Amino acid sequence: MCVGRDRNLAEEVLQTAYLRMLSGSATSSGRSSVRTWAFGVIRMTALEELRKQRRSAARIDGTDAPIDAADPTPGPDVLTERAERAAALSAALAKLSERQREVLQLVFYHGMTIEEAAQVMNVSLGSARTHYKRGKAALAIGIAHLREVS
Repeated sequence: MCVGRDRNLAEEVLQTAYLRMLSGSATSSGRSSVRTWAFGVIRMTALEELRKQRRSAARIDGTDAPIDAADPTPGPDVLTERAERAAALSAALAKLSERQREVLQLVFYHGMTIEEAAQVMNVSLGSARTHYKRGKAALAIGIAHLREVS
């Protein structure tokens, strides 16, 4: 796991990574599959978040404490940005078919394998893999569409 077992951080990382993919700030060079690219974006986003947390913890511990410590609560701009990312992700996921959305949520949000998701969904493994692949492809198309609109 990229972020240990911190569920809140994992959800934040996934939303940030999906937003980067959908907004076009994370682009694929075409040298890898969509799946590999998406996992790479998620992994790099997780590493970035972990670095931020370590720097923040170091400052709190006093090893790199600033003279005037800023209020750690997120400001309205951060809260608005998070809400916009969550809304963009929800909108992109809402455009997927029910099965595609379900398998992606089980795999990404609940940490299941595709095999486990197939059992939960009561479908064959091949069907779950197909919905997973098509769902990711549909998200990639949604990413391209958002780039065109922006």
